[in-house]
Amino acid sequence: MLVFAVILASVFLHFVPIGLWISALAADVHVGIFTLVGMRMRRVPPSKIVMPLIKANKAGLSVTVNQLEAHYLAGGNVDKVVDALIASQRAEITLPFERAAAIDLAGRDVLEAVQMSVNPKVIETPLVSAVAKNGIELIIKARVTVRANIDRLVGGAGEPTIIARVGEGIVTTVGSAEKHTDVLENPDEISRTVLGKGLDAGTAFEILSIDIADVDVGRNIGAQLQTDQAEADKRIAQAKAEERRAMAVAQEQEMKAYTQEMEAKVVEAQAEVPHAMATALKEGKLGVMDYYNLMNVQSDTEMRKSISRTGVKKAAAHNA
Repeated sequence: MLVFAVILASVFLHFVPIGLWISALAADVHVGIFTLVGMRMRRVPPSKIVMPLIKANKAGLSVTVNQLEAHYLAGGNVDKVVDALIASQRAEITLPFERAAAIDLAGRDVLEAVQMSVNPKVIETPLVSAVAKNGIELIIKARVTVRANIDRLVGGAGEPTIIARVGEGIVTTVGSAEKHTDVLENPDEISRTVLGKGLDAGTAFEILSIDIADVDVGRNIGAQLQTDQAEADKRIAQAKAEERRAMAVAQEQEMKAYTQEMEAKVVEAQAEVPHAMATALKEGKLGVMDYYNLMNVQSDTEMRKSISRTGVKKAAAHNA
C-alpha cells in the first residue's frame, strides 16, 4: 500500500505542479491549478510558461497565459520573447507581443534585434576591389554602422544584403572617379555618395553611417589590360602570318606539281619528235634539207643557252 501511495503521489505531483502554482501565487500571478494540469495534458512544460509569465508580470507587461502557450506550441522561444518585450519597454521602443512573436517565429533573434536598436552594430565589409577611370585599382574596406529596424525585421533582408550593396556602391563611386588620387584625397566622398543611395531599403536594418576603414592602391589594371590586348593582337598576327605562310607553301607545292606535270608532257612530246620526223621523211612530207635546217636551228639554240648560262655565272662571281 505504501508503494502504491508513493506512486500515486508522484503521478499527482507530476500532473499537478503544486510548487509552481505556489510560486505563481507568491508572485501575484493568478494561474489556475487546472490550467497547469491542462498544460501537462497538452505536453507543454508549465515552467516554460509560468516563469516567463511571472517575469512579464513583474515588469508590468500585459501578457496572458494563452499568448505564451500558443507561442510555445508554435515552436517559439517564450523566454526570449518576454526578455525582448521587457528590454523594449525599458528602452521605450514600441514592440507589441504579436510582432515580437512573429519576429521570433521568423527565425530572427528578437532580443538581439531589440538590443541592436538600442546599441547599433558595426558590420565590417570584406576587401572591395574597385578601378578608377585611369585604370588604377583601389582595395577598400568599410565599416557600416547599422541599427535594427523592428518594423522591417519580418521579411527584411539581412546583413549579407547590406554588405553586398555597400560593396556595389563603393565600386560605382570609385569607377566614376577620373583618377584614383581623387579617391585617396577624399575617401569620405565614398561614404557620402554610398550613404545617399538608400542602401537600407527593404532590409531589416537602418544604416547610420558608412566609414572607410582602409584604402590601398592595387594593380594598374588599365596597363595590364593594354598589355593583354597587345599580346592577343600579337598572337592573332602570328596566326595570320602562319596562315599566309602555309598558303604560300601550298601554292609552291602546287606549282611544283604543275611544273613536273608539264615537264613530263614535254618529255613525252619530245620523245614523239624523232618518230614523227622519221614518219615525215618516210612519207616525203619532210625533205633532207629541211631536216638539216631544223638540226642547225636546234644546235644554234643550244649554243645560245650555253653562252647565256656562262654569262650569268661570271656576273654572279664578279658580284660575289
